[in-house]
Amino acid sequence: MIKRWTYRLLQPFIILAVLIFIGVIGYVLIERYSFIESIYMTTISITTAAFNEVRPLSDEGRVFTIFLLLTSWATFAWAIARITQFFSTGEINRYFKIRKIMKDISELNDHVILCGFGRNGQQAARTLKNHNFDFVVIEKNEESIERSLPLFPDLIYLVGDGTDDDLLREAGITKATALITALPDDAANVFIVLSARALNPKIQIISRASEESAFPKLRKAGADNVIMPDKIGGSHMATLVSKPDVIEFIDFLTSEEAESVNMESVPYNQLPAEIQNKSLKVVMEWHRTGVSCLGIKNKEGKFVINPPGETLVTEGCKVIVFGTRAQIAKMKDNLDDD
Repeated sequence: MIKRWTYRLLQPFIILAVLIFIGVIGYVLIERYSFIESIYMTTISITTAAFNEVRPLSDEGRVFTIFLLLTSWATFAWAIARITQFFSTGEINRYFKIRKIMKDISELNDHVILCGFGRNGQQAARTLKNHNFDFVVIEKNEESIERSLPLFPDLIYLVGDGTDDDLLREAGITKATALITALPDDAANVFIVLSARALNPKIQIISRASEESAFPKLRKAGADNVIMPDKIGGSHMATLVSKPDVIEFIDFLTSEEAESVNMESVPYNQLPAEIQNKSLKVVMEWHRTGVSCLGIKNKEGKFVINPPGETLVTEGCKVIVFGTRAQIAKMKDNLDDD
């Protein structure tokens, strides 16, 4: 994207430079002028300034000068109009804005790419922001992004089609840790999942699906998780009838009010060697910080909820912990230090 904008900005200057080059070479070859004399003649021809010639021109030189005058008049007028347009329409400001965005993206690592900035996309962005995740938004409708900027003043975004491989590369797909595609069009989501999986085989991909039939297609394309917002919304409302307090508590945990509360998984390979292959009781009491264990995900990918303290944490396991952000941060510091 920045290359295209750079070319558009430099295009009139490039064309003028080519015209000057042609003029200099023409006078050197036809009239045997020196380099300085050729530049002088080319300059007064392009600018149509009424200065004297270096010396009388030959017939061939006059024909070339006529050609240069006619060509340069149209080209010079177009270049000036194009440069004026850059400033009058704000394109120059847009160019520098895109340069800043691309610089910000180049400094990101392990970020999230969010394709689609509708209602679901914006909700995902709020949650990512609340949990201090860096993310880049790709949205085709620039007006939709502009309307949302008051709520996301520091938003890093790219305008374009998420199915474009080049745009995904510009968003840092090779350095990203996850991609969320929240477009209402299932076919577009499938294309994005295919492209993302090809560009970064290790990335975690979460996709939205509007129709049941799209679910297997998205999984086959490479999505790790497929979410159907309408289905989840209906189930959520029904559960509010049967288990209102539980659902309200879960909603509180995921709301902005409970920003300090968090759940995270701690992989086996992040544990200090002293507590690897030890019981869950030993792991959770390691420099105890008040963090609680909700469950374990074993190497087969199955969850064990509220496991007993004697459960061994072996290779491939992940411990799901719950606590305030301060408690989890302190736990991570203990793991890193030891």
